[in-house]
Amino acid sequence: MNNRKTLYLVRHAKSDWEDPGLADRDRPLAARGRKAASTLAGHIERSGISPALVLCSPARRTMDTLRLISGSFRDPVEILVEDELYGASMGELLRRLRKVPAPTPSVMLIGHNPAIHELALSLISSGASRGASRVSSGALRGASEGAGAATSADSLKQLKAKFPTGAMATLAVPGPWKDLGDEPADLREFVLPRELSLPDAE
Repeated sequence: MNNRKTLYLVRHAKSDWEDPGLADRDRPLAARGRKAASTLAGHIERSGISPALVLCSPARRTMDTLRLISGSFRDPVEILVEDELYGASMGELLRRLRKVPAPTPSVMLIGHNPAIHELALSLISSGASRGASRVSSGALRGASEGAGAATSADSLKQLKAKFPTGAMATLAVPGPWKDLGDEPADLREFVLPRELSLPDAE
């Protein structure tokens, strides 16, 4: 039986720093961030992505990102906004994901760097070379659609270098959630909004 799950790791879109009096968790998205989140939403809709569960940090910038992309989910989605996800370390994110109910086929986690980047690297690191040969179905599909994930090798290289605001990594996870990280995940796609082509673009 195939127990593979899908994990979508999303870093919030670019936030606004114009008001120095705002607390960090209250900063909204900048205009550029709203545009990037809307672009990512278009990719999600075209790709038919619809996670069974969304885990989101309560910071305004993550909530704004969720609001802009959630309308593109194909099916009804359970959304949990959890205080513990704001400022969580990579290890804390991993422990939270390991508590996801076993039957859940897919999860989207919307959070912050450095933890999101560190988690992605941790989950794929030991399987990067193996995953490079298996990632191509998602990444090359994205390339054929004009998406920002040209090849598997490029996706891995980009992810290792940086996890920009508004980016989304799609990982194929072996085994149950409670064992997440015990075996390497495969990077299926790494999407950067600035490299996505809008359907009506020239």
